[in-house]
Amino acid sequence: MKSDTQQKLLLAGAILFLLGLLSGFVVPFVKNPRMGLSSHLEGVMNGMFLLLVGLLWDRLVLSCVVKKITIWLVLYATYGNFFFVQTGAIFGTNSITPIASAGHQGLPWQETIVSVGLTSVAAAIVAAVGILIWGLLFKIKVE
Repeated sequence: MKSDTQQKLLLAGAILFLLGLLSGFVVPFVKNPRMGLSSHLEGVMNGMFLLLVGLLWDRLVLSCVVKKITIWLVLYATYGNFFFVQTGAIFGTNSITPIASAGHQGLPWQETIVSVGLTSVAAAIVAAVGILIWGLLFKIKVE
């Protein structure tokens, strides 16, 4: 039987996967379609990542506090990544995504929002994956 947290992670993954699919329909209408495509792919890939985390959730050996922190890190990283890349596509930013920017440039405040957002997302996903690996390694040592 799946835990309540596991079910919520699976649902969050399925919703993000759907958002990623739907964002593919707006790719031609954003200021930077190339980055819009990146957002579409981020939504789909991060949705699958959340589904994967949901499937392995009950196998982790972590304290309740660390599990709660990990949930918030994973949700922020996956949904934030999709949101900030989509925002960058709408604004046409380039400071942190020069390859996907295709020569576009947003206003300074737009560049700041996307840059700070994507930097914080990168830190969150690295921390979350580190904790997930730790939780899986600890399980191996216990058994």
